[in-house]
Amino acid sequence: MLLDKDDFKMVFSTNPDLVPDEEIQEEAETLAPQQQNLRISLDKKQRKGKKVSLVTGFIGHDSDLKDLGKALKTSCGVGGTVKNGEILIQGDFRKKIKAYLDKQGYHSKFVGGPVV
Repeated sequence: MLLDKDDFKMVFSTNPDLVPDEEIQEEAETLAPQQQNLRISLDKKQRKGKKVSLVTGFIGHDSDLKDLGKALKTSCGVGGTVKNGEILIQGDFRKKIKAYLDKQGYHSKFVGGPVV
């Protein structure tokens, strides 16, 4: 049986000011839309050939990312999800997504191929 470093927990330390790694990680502050650089791409890998529009590059709280994802789903009129710091919108809605993001003041660009 192989052991990972995650299997070990700190039992004792001589440093009274030591803070465990789990408590150090904090969410990044949400940047203003004008400071965000979002990338819009089309993805169909590991999705049984179905296309999804993928929005990446958001910097901020998970709750703000979920709110943006919900607004994009409503704007496009389709389903989708937010996970791993990415917004997935079902179908090829890259043009609608870019138009919505531009209207809201976000900096966005297409990546990964031509937009038809």
